[in-house]
Amino acid sequence: MRLRESLLSRRKFFIGSVLGGLSMLVAYVLNPVVRFLFHREKIPLPGAVKVAMSDVEAIAPNSARYFEYGHLPGILLKTERGELRAFSAKCTHLDCTVQYEPESRKFYCACHKGYFDDKGVNIAGPPPSPLLSFGMERQEDGMIISYQGGRKSKG
Repeated sequence: MRLRESLLSRRKFFIGSVLGGLSMLVAYVLNPVVRFLFHREKIPLPGAVKVAMSDVEAIAPNSARYFEYGHLPGILLKTERGELRAFSAKCTHLDCTVQYEPESRKFYCACHKGYFDDKGVNIAGPPPSPLLSFGMERQEDGMIISYQGGRKSKG
């Protein structure tokens, strides 16, 4: 038995395709808006993490090394004078990961060309606030890096 007409005409197929595409576009546009409006707190950060002393001593002057601080990437900087500083490696603009540029002694966010100085203070580009700063305590077997909650770098 042969059907004289198809169950789905070309016109209905075209209209369905257009409406499906438009609904996907609306969902794509509304997704960040809905996530912003109904934002939930992220996983809490641990009180402290330990970085092995061998990793700390392996950092050359005027260079940096990444470490994990819970769900955040952290960056441990050794200045030219040998001073250690620890920051969150997430840019305060849109959470991109920053890199340390030894030539200019600045942190650089490649997403939107944001710059932070070697103290974590925002100096150029769109980042609205300084990098999150971590406290440090030296022990025999490693460096304890801690977060006291809400502390930002100061110039």
